[in-house]
Amino acid sequence: MAQHTGDEGAAGDADGAFEVLDRPLPEAVRRRVVALVADAFGGLTVSELPPQLRQYARFTPNRRAKFAGNAMAAAIENDAVFRQRIAARLREAQPELAEALDNGAPPAAADPVDVAAVAYVMRPVGWAKLVAAAGEEAQRATAERAGEEAQRELRRLREELAEARGAARTEVDRVRQELDAARKEADGYQRKLRSAVSDVRRGEAAVRKAEAALEALRASAAAEKTAADSEARRLKARLAEAESALEASRRATREGRSVEDMRLRLLLDTVLDAAQGLRRELALPPASVHPADTVEAVEPGKMTPKDIATRALSEMDPALLDQLLALPQAHLVVDGYNVTKTGYPTMPLDKQRLRLLGGLAVLAAQTGAEMTCVFDGAELVAPVLLAPPRGVRVLFSKPGVTADELIRQLVRAEPPGRPVVVVSTDREVADGVAKAGARPVASALLLKRLART
Repeated sequence: MAQHTGDEGAAGDADGAFEVLDRPLPEAVRRRVVALVADAFGGLTVSELPPQLRQYARFTPNRRAKFAGNAMAAAIENDAVFRQRIAARLREAQPELAEALDNGAPPAAADPVDVAAVAYVMRPVGWAKLVAAAGEEAQRATAERAGEEAQRELRRLREELAEARGAARTEVDRVRQELDAARKEADGYQRKLRSAVSDVRRGEAAVRKAEAALEALRASAAAEKTAADSEARRLKARLAEAESALEASRRATREGRSVEDMRLRLLLDTVLDAAQGLRRELALPPASVHPADTVEAVEPGKMTPKDIATRALSEMDPALLDQLLALPQAHLVVDGYNVTKTGYPTMPLDKQRLRLLGGLAVLAAQTGAEMTCVFDGAELVAPVLLAPPRGVRVLFSKPGVTADELIRQLVRAEPPGRPVVVVSTDREVADGVAKAGARPVASALLLKRLART
């Protein structure tokens, strides 16, 4: 393999400098030239590059070919020094091809485009003919490829045409079948139409007959209506006579009833006057004090409305307690802590009292019964600040007296025959008040009733 120095490359370039192309550089050769220059670009220093290409020194070969292709092609064409430097890089990269070009005998197996691109850069003697030959070869290859593409496209079109003809024949057969079916269906519709026309004519005849019958019925109904109107007027006259007789009977009844009412009112006034006289005779005082007010107990202290907790209510309805409280002058006595510790034991005692008393106040307003709630006051170290709600009496037992004993005292203080209901789950309390004539109920029953309010 022959070795070529830079001077030999310059001499070769000078030998081929007078050769020029008689036509534009083929596009395939131009792209290959740009690719070769982009690859050899990186082997040069920045000072060896033309000024217009220095900004692409750090680019990769692909980016140089993309962004500086035109600039590199112009530099190779117009800058002989830059072209010689690139040619020197090509001689190092492709020594065999470079030597063959210098000898004027390019390899027969080499790609004509590669031969033309390297010859265009190195400019050996006869390079213009190599480039022209490569262009013609590229054109022939392009033409051959175009011919092959045309043949393939022609075969494809022929196949599509055959398929289209087959599909058209199939579609024609299908359309013919559908047309035959449509003709048969149209014949059937025509027969049905003729039958329907015949039915319509028969129907029109039946309508005319029905209209004649309707007209006869209207005449008959008009005659009957006239007779009915006459009968209605006669009945209205008889009804008016009956209403007059009924009104006379009512007046007579009212007059008799007014006499009886007068007699009853006189008897009632007599009884009331006798009761007033008996009260004056016995000198009975007005009933302003109830028996429960006579039992000694510790009354709660006072508190402002803002200290009273909100009353929480829910839904339930035990009928037994409602029936007991519906009795005349019923008195409900509640074992307070027994109820609160059954229903809401986790709350503080003051919150328990406020919640129970709130529910009892609502129950008192609903039933009108007298209500007394008893709390054990034996362990109190100070008076309880509490505002008793309206309709509920609140009592704390005195020191040394339990709430159970105070409840029994309240029951014993009531007169025999008065309905007293005691709410407590304590069996001893329930048995004791039952012996005294009171009706004990469980705390759970009251809780369910309060949950409904």
